[in-house]
Amino acid sequence: MKPFISMISLGVSDLNASIAFYQTGLGFPRMEPYDENIAFFTLNGTWLALYEKKALAEDANIAFDESHFHGFTLSHVLSSEAEVDALFKEAIQAGATPTKQPQKVFWGGYSGYFKDPDGHLWEIAYNPFFKIGGN
Repeated sequence: MKPFISMISLGVSDLNASIAFYQTGLGFPRMEPYDENIAFFTLNGTWLALYEKKALAEDANIAFDESHFHGFTLSHVLSSEAEVDALFKEAIQAGATPTKQPQKVFWGGYSGYFKDPDGHLWEIAYNPFFKIGGN
């Protein structure tokens, strides 16, 4: 695996307020097309995603519990479904705990989630719509 964090997803309490903060307050450029359930911002070499907390937990196939859910995920985007499967398997063999097996997802890509030994969520994904460095 090339060490690279393609995207950081933040679970937020108020999506519209968070979008305003990052887009207007900090000047982060929002990616199109716009979606009412998630927002993506292009940063230098990575993306930032804002997702409602409960929806982010659901996407990772974990129970939403503020005391146990860290409220963010790190993503590593690869260039094929086969690469996702291979890296996911490698992570599990290294001691990660799977929370969602790699599969086709509602947004048109392919992804799976696992927890590292400290419980931090990682998404391993293939996104046919975006190209990002590090792949």
